[in-house]
Amino acid sequence: MPASTQRMLQTHPNPAGLFDQGALAECIDACFECANICTSCADACLEEREHLMHFVSCIRLNLDCADICGATGRVLLRLTQPDQNVLRAQLQACLAACQACGNECERHAREMNMTHCAVCAESCRRCEQACQDLLSSLSA
Repeated sequence: MPASTQRMLQTHPNPAGLFDQGALAECIDACFECANICTSCADACLEEREHLMHFVSCIRLNLDCADICGATGRVLLRLTQPDQNVLRAQLQACLAACQACGNECERHAREMNMTHCAVCAESCRRCEQACQDLLSSLSA
């Protein structure tokens, strides 16, 4: 995890009272990484011209996941007066998007030997776990 996210969170006058700061920084970083990886995977899928029709669902899920992960990371960065219901819903949406995208990419990695999909699936699983961990701490 890049130390810069953790350092920035530590400088905030209202530190993450709802979350463990380390878990929060890890989730933010996982969200932004997953957004970037999913965008790149969608682009790589577009280049698979011989099998493009097999990748339509994957591309859609990649782009949805990228947008949701990016939005989740940005929402989590805002520590001033967060609404727990909004945070919970956003984390659940991110978790669902990562599960769906990860499942699709794992299938392409396994069935079609698409390495870019394997990398994307791994990133989705990391983000999914980080969101689940943060969601669990919010529910506690």
